Amino acid sequence: MTVALKVGRMFDESRTRALVFAATSLRPFFVAFLGLCLVQMLSGCILGTERPDLAPDIPPKYGAGNGESAPPALDWWRGFRSRELTNMIEEAQAANLDIAAAIGRIMQADAQAKIIGAPLLPEVDFAGFAQRVRPPGGPERNVFQAALNASYEIDFWGKNRAASRAAQETAVASRFNKEVVVLSTIAAVGNSYFLVLTAQDRLRIARQNFEAANRVLTLIKQRFDAGTASQLDVAQQQSLVDQVRATIPLFDQDLRQNIAILAVLIGRPPVLVVVKGGSLYRLSIPRVTPGLPSELLFQRPDIRAAEANLASADASVESARAAFFPSISLTGQGGYQSNVLKLLFTPQNAFYNLAVNVTQPLLDGFLLEGQLELTQGRQFELLKTYCQSILAGFRDVELALIAIADGAERERLQQLVVNSSREAFNLAETRLREGTVDLVTVLQTQQTLFTAEDNHVLARLARLQAVLSLFQALGGSWLPPGVGAGGVGANANVIR
Repeated sequence: MTVALKVGRMFDESRTRALVFAATSLRPFFVAFLGLCLVQMLSGCILGTERPDLAPDIPPKYGAGNGESAPPALDWWRGFRSRELTNMIEEAQAANLDIAAAIGRIMQADAQAKIIGAPLLPEVDFAGFAQRVRPPGGPERNVFQAALNASYEIDFWGKNRAASRAAQETAVASRFNKEVVVLSTIAAVGNSYFLVLTAQDRLRIARQNFEAANRVLTLIKQRFDAGTASQLDVAQQQSLVDQVRATIPLFDQDLRQNIAILAVLIGRPPVLVVVKGGSLYRLSIPRVTPGLPSELLFQRPDIRAAEANLASADASVESARAAFFPSISLTGQGGYQSNVLKLLFTPQNAFYNLAVNVTQPLLDGFLLEGQLELTQGRQFELLKTYCQSILAGFRDVELALIAIADGAERERLQQLVVNSSREAFNLAETRLREGTVDLVTVLQTQQTLFTAEDNHVLARLARLQAVLSLFQALGGSWLPPGVGAGGVGANANVIR
């Protein structure tokens, strides 16, 4: 019985010592396990924060639209039926320097995406050297070494992948920004060409009215010589002639200045550009249907750019969250080292070493937390910018539709004013020759006709500009099939 008790006591003591030894030996592993559990719990807290909901209000139709949805052509500017305008727009697309600068920004964004995506791949470099050394108290000797050094960070938490995706989405946004520049340039060329034609029309009207005023002045002078008109009548008509003539340099100035603006848009010096022009009334007015408001989200490049920027911000937030977790990297070196050059690449002179490094941020003065909050603030800003760009797109389309409808009616009514004013002036001029009308009536009809014709040109210009604005508000044209369905990254690898 005593022996059994002693054996039992010895067994309990050995088991206790074994448990104490195990607890002491496994303490580092136990601490590491608890640390990993803590990291996982923290990751659940950090990754639990999601992006604010995106819920822009999309109306079922435009208030000023007719509900039709026929997509315009990609080369929509041909609808104005002007070969000269078409040639200038195509030349601007090829030679405009703002577009070229936008392409340069695409190249920079692509290069930046490569730079940021580099940590996803291993880094390998070659290191070789030859030395002749003499240690203290020893003989001189040569040392030769040739080795490959490799390092790779295991992207276990997706930090580098998220950063690379953010850079790629920024590159996508740069492509849509380039399309914004292209669309703005086309609209600017069209508007400048319309202004050139407007100046030509107004200059033509001013000269025609100047000739008509001179005819009336000649008749009044004849009546003055005959004694049926006074010196005051001659002076009043001469004043009108001078007023009309004074407007001619202003219209000529507008003409030449708009040609200079047009020249820069097509990438040429103004002195080398000759615009034949003609008249606003020779241009056709294309019929544009706005389609559905939901289609605008894929059609407008500025909305697509805002969407890509928002996706980039989402990825940046993900990368900032992953920075809280341990960083695991592998390093290795292998090669040959020898004191004799001819024996350098022999098996017995080979060497290698491998290492695994784990780094976990503990105290950083809230650096990582500040970086996460910074990216979240940027994300919130771009979310609201995206929603604002959608609303601005709807606004632009509505404004253009209203301007087209009212502009057409304004031009029609102004044409009636021109017709009645011209008939009144022709009657007044005929009666003046017959001597049956007073000079005040003639002066009033002249001024009314000049103002009516000038306003009619401006009404035509406003209508054409409204059509141009609608094309621009719609994003230029419907995108080719498949582009809109592919998401914001559909054109990521294409410089258009």
